[in-house]
Amino acid sequence: MERKITRLIPLSIEHTALQMKRVAAYARVSNGKDAMLHSLSAQISYYSKLIQKTPSWEYAGVYADEAVTGTKSTRAEFQRLLADCRAGKIDMIITKSVSRFARNTLTTLQVIRELKALNVDVYFEEQNIHTLGGDGEFLLTLLAVYAQEEARSVSENQKWRIKENFDQGLPWTVTMYGYRQVGGDLEIVPEEAAAIRMAADLYLQGQGGIQIARALNAAGYRTRRGNLWRRNHIADLLSNEKLAGDLLLQKTYVVDPIDKVNRKNNGERRQVKVADNHEPILDRDVYEHLLAERERRAVKYAPEVREQHTYPFTGMIVCEKCGASFRRKTANAGGKYEKKVWICVTYNTHGKAHCAAKQIPEDILEEAAAQALGLPKFDAEEFSRRVQQIRVPENGALIFAFHNGTTTQLSWENPSRRHSWTEAARQRASEQAAENRRARRCAI
Repeated sequence: MERKITRLIPLSIEHTALQMKRVAAYARVSNGKDAMLHSLSAQISYYSKLIQKTPSWEYAGVYADEAVTGTKSTRAEFQRLLADCRAGKIDMIITKSVSRFARNTLTTLQVIRELKALNVDVYFEEQNIHTLGGDGEFLLTLLAVYAQEEARSVSENQKWRIKENFDQGLPWTVTMYGYRQVGGDLEIVPEEAAAIRMAADLYLQGQGGIQIARALNAAGYRTRRGNLWRRNHIADLLSNEKLAGDLLLQKTYVVDPIDKVNRKNNGERRQVKVADNHEPILDRDVYEHLLAERERRAVKYAPEVREQHTYPFTGMIVCEKCGASFRRKTANAGGKYEKKVWICVTYNTHGKAHCAAKQIPEDILEEAAAQALGLPKFDAEEFSRRVQQIRVPENGALIFAFHNGTTTQLSWENPSRRHSWTEAARQRASEQAAENRRARRCAI
């Protein structure tokens, strides 16, 4: 009988690699103390060794977040982990426990269900749960509810401590411009206080938010974050009771310990007012005059309720000089409000010193858009369907970026005013512009 010998060819290394499970780990500590950071380092080392010594596992990395609460969904490493799962780079995630993964029931279940749809398993060591197992989601739901209640308990304890401070007339935290908090006391920041006093003087002289912001910027003052002043910073700052040395506690409150969204306290929670709590930046008489002036302006210049309009170019034009967007503005032309232009928000608010982008007449924009689209005239629907953005790299240039990834650059030129304006028209425009400036100076 003839013997038949068949040679068995071993699996190639490449084929074996395809059978290996790509495993990552997620670790997190709740605060940045040295002991906790040491614990995080130990977790990273532990998971790295565990994954790499398991023959059927391929190391896909350890993702670790420091000093971020588990109830938030903005953890950078956690988001990077999810992104890599969506990109098909991970088959399984190991983590210590449900509470380390997330404490929000809804977020936890949403993430797990998304990962299950991607066929990514999550293994919780303490609970010995694989989410791709038959009873994984049921057990996970129970544990996530428990973790959420734990977060709620921590939040209630925090609220109790805040309430105790309020009862004693102590602020929880103060980050107001003009002061720094040292222990339980508020100390004046001299340079910031000087900016506040300058703003108060200008406000009582009749200037509005835009003019005051420009004056502060020109004098070299900046917000606490180092940004330029804007009109919306001014009125609220000058009406804050802390400037007169008082303290109003619990202006805002948190409704839900999970979403942690702050809401303005309109009487839903008890407030505490502490008079003469700290050194004032403004005399009380000056502060009272500021409040009275703001109320007077609010009545006199109460804005009319106008219908909000959205135009084809709304939100589409970006200034590459400063990064701001362009907005639509009705300019005076021959004494009539008929000239529609698009203007850079930075230029319009802060002036040419901060951005020298020219305004673009709307009819020129429409002509350029029609040319970029290869149409005989502007078509708003076709523009919206095909154009993603219009970039303005320099004056006289427009870059049309299309949804298909292509771009077209065009140039434009504004017709000279002397060909379209008479002397009488220029005079009427000058008078109207002066009237507009007077009205804006008095606006809040």
